[in-house]
Amino acid sequence: MKPRQIRLSTTPTDEALAELRLGDIVYLDGLMYTAREGVYMRALEDKANIPMELPSQSAANFHCSPAAAIKSDGSFDLGAVTATASFRFAKWLPEWMAKTGAKLIVGKGGMTSKDYKKFFVPNGAIYLSTVGYGTGALLGRGVEKVEAVHWNEELGLAQAMWVLKCNNMGPFIVASDLTGNCLFERENAKIAANLDRVYEGTRPATLKRYGETDDRSDELI
Repeated sequence: MKPRQIRLSTTPTDEALAELRLGDIVYLDGLMYTAREGVYMRALEDKANIPMELPSQSAANFHCSPAAAIKSDGSFDLGAVTATASFRFAKWLPEWMAKTGAKLIVGKGGMTSKDYKKFFVPNGAIYLSTVGYGTGALLGRGVEKVEAVHWNEELGLAQAMWVLKCNNMGPFIVASDLTGNCLFERENAKIAANLDRVYEGTRPATLKRYGETDDRSDELI
């Protein structure tokens, strides 16, 4: 079945979030900010004042280091916006979501259903994943302009809080829902159920490297 395509505000209503289903394809409109370890440490551990009105301006946190530069005249040159792996920031997310009201966490790879149930569900948040690798330039086309860059001097370009005005930015895929279900775990379970059938009739490997196994249950998808 063809996945649904949905336009979603970066300040989504509770009703809009409740309508999302695992596997939906989402395009975002509005302001989205980047925040990764530098921002989390500065705001949560160093107790610096967050330079945005959150969540009224944005409830969408993008785990990303834009391929961008600040020109000598103060304008911005932005190309690709490639996501980074979100599991690296999991320890900060509960406090961040509670403090900022973030409802959309956007990044690469996602987390486990255990993390979603523990961190996301209590805060009414969902996870949106980028679709495959090499989509940074495609996502960059959805950035209408750079509104601001905060904490650049303190953190550097890669770790700074970039505020991006998005127009139909995507595609992103709904990888968790409000009950904490995980798209990747669901689909991996379907694949794993067919592994024995896929390998039926094949001969064991003649040569093995140390530590390798023929036990299909050990295979990782």
